[in-house]
Amino acid sequence: MVDTNIKNEETLVEDSSIITSFTKISTALFYAAASMLITVVNKSVLTSYGFPSFQFLAICQMFMTIFVLFTAKSLGKLKFPDLNKHTFKDTFPMPLIYLGNMEFGLGGTKELSLPMFTMLRRFSILITMLGEYYLLNIRPKFSVKISVGMMVSGAIIAASNDLGFNLNGYMFVLFNDFLTAANGVFTKKKLNSKKEMGKYGLMYYSSLFMIPPALILLFFSGDLDKIYRFSYWLHVPFLIQIFISSIMGFILNYSIMLCTQYNSALTTTIIGCLKNIFVTYMGMFIGGDYVYTLNNFIGINISVIGSLFYTYVTFRPSTPSQNKLPNTLNV
Repeated sequence: MVDTNIKNEETLVEDSSIITSFTKISTALFYAAASMLITVVNKSVLTSYGFPSFQFLAICQMFMTIFVLFTAKSLGKLKFPDLNKHTFKDTFPMPLIYLGNMEFGLGGTKELSLPMFTMLRRFSILITMLGEYYLLNIRPKFSVKISVGMMVSGAIIAASNDLGFNLNGYMFVLFNDFLTAANGVFTKKKLNSKKEMGKYGLMYYSSLFMIPPALILLFFSGDLDKIYRFSYWLHVPFLIQIFISSIMGFILNYSIMLCTQYNSALTTTIIGCLKNIFVTYMGMFIGGDYVYTLNNFIGINISVIGSLFYTYVTFRPSTPSQNKLPNTLNV
């Protein structure tokens, strides 16, 4: 009888482990797919079509997030708290991070070739690792440190010989890296708290609070006249792509919340870079702004190998001894 109970308990543990692993992997793949699609669509809108304002595109994505979540809540499909005097305090600093992340990310996409954009995004991994260590008391495993080191060093090699160097683009992406790391760490912290805001509330109010300052930035940027004079407003393929970009802004943020909730902030950040393996090589042919050099190409490939190695050490099955280690990044 005792043996039967033990076997039943072991079966339950194994089933739970399988479900947990499936949830981790599926949310990571969902985020990777969403991130890859929105990067390609944004690049097409901003570079191939030459759309003059990444800030306008960011506002479209925020409006779509508000519309979808408000509609779903009104229909009773999901729940999050109503607006009250504590809402901004409960979500802060997520709205500021959300706006900055979107603005700088789209700015970097517009200014840089996709291969260089994806390489410089690797620095967000190192920043996230440091943020998890100091804010969440999570210590990465040695194998994780090695893979992150490969990704970052590859990015440095690639950037050291970039003939398409663009200072504004580099600054946009580096700010985007910092905000991506902050977004992952603070999202994990907010979702782990006992407050009722939840992932839908964080998404909704982060967009809602940042619409007014985003509109002010758009007004003073001088882009309004360029947007008005843009020649593709009656071009159906362009309109389809800008609509997809707006929808994907919501889907991307939702996938980030899910991936961070079921994995770690560092895993979410690295998955965002891992999906860029495909985007990196495809970006050498999309947009027409990649300039090939041997050092740049070697650096890109070193960073890609590091991404693959991280995938292996992150999602391989854990041994019982690994699961018992305290304060260790088991993702």
